[in-house]
Amino acid sequence: MLRGSFVALVTPFADGELDLGTLRHLVEWQIREGTDGLVPCGTTGETPTLSEREWRLILETVTEQAAGRVPVIAGTGTNATSVSIERTRVARQLGATAAMIVTPYYNRPQQEGILRHVAAIADAVDLPLVLYNVPSRTGVNLLPDTVARLLDLAPIVAVKESSGSLDQASELVLALDGRAAVLSGDDSLTLPIMSVGGAGVVSVLANIAPAATRELVHAALAADLARARRLHQELFPLARALFLETNPVPVKAAAKLLGLCRAEVRLPLAPLSPASLQRLQQALAGCPHTAARLAARATEAR
Repeated sequence: MLRGSFVALVTPFADGELDLGTLRHLVEWQIREGTDGLVPCGTTGETPTLSEREWRLILETVTEQAAGRVPVIAGTGTNATSVSIERTRVARQLGATAAMIVTPYYNRPQQEGILRHVAAIADAVDLPLVLYNVPSRTGVNLLPDTVARLLDLAPIVAVKESSGSLDQASELVLALDGRAAVLSGDDSLTLPIMSVGGAGVVSVLANIAPAATRELVHAALAADLARARRLHQELFPLARALFLETNPVPVKAAAKLLGLCRAEVRLPLAPLSPASLQRLQQALAGCPHTAARLAARATEAR
């Protein structure tokens, strides 16, 4: 099973092209900050806008730079089973630790269709799988009973749960019964989900506050509720601010303000609005885990 803080990596762009040099720097920074694992080519990585060549280049770069120091969980799921199988094969060839399989989007399969989709990937490729449930993006909700059925059909090590429902997270923990981990897919719910049996987070927030996100998760794993609660309260306003507009627009704007990468996103996403940018700056300045870096960048810019 997976436990800890796993960063849902942004994909840096420069003038419309992949910025692989910056991606390597981000991987190194994440490892230095103590992040437990890297998750490239997910929602936060703007995967729907990537060509097959770009998708492979990102995964090659991340796995090569990580060099086995932390797990790499490659986002390989699409809404076509055949494409998902091929990407999962590539992820295995490139040395990924596991593949993250999102529920198929747009075509909105039934629970039986999701089950067959995941089982087909597992039958075709020998690689541990992380299921990703994000109904707000896909239009379909992966139910705990379906996940429980899949445990006998696929090597599932974790479920990234982004339904936004603490009840569903609780049902999922009970359904998995310790056979696979439940990882929060929403930073604002990391501590609540861990309090009912979750084992960590696949985090957007960790792109800009990796050490603090990891500290929160490991405090919760150690049953240090006082420390975990303090960190949750310190990080909560910033976690919410990262969803003022569609992810990853705000987190990339925050990364630029902190000097980590450009804010550039690909169409059909648009840059962060001025009003949201102002609120994001206030959240960064008010968070003890980003305020100093933000102030230092502002000083350098003068």
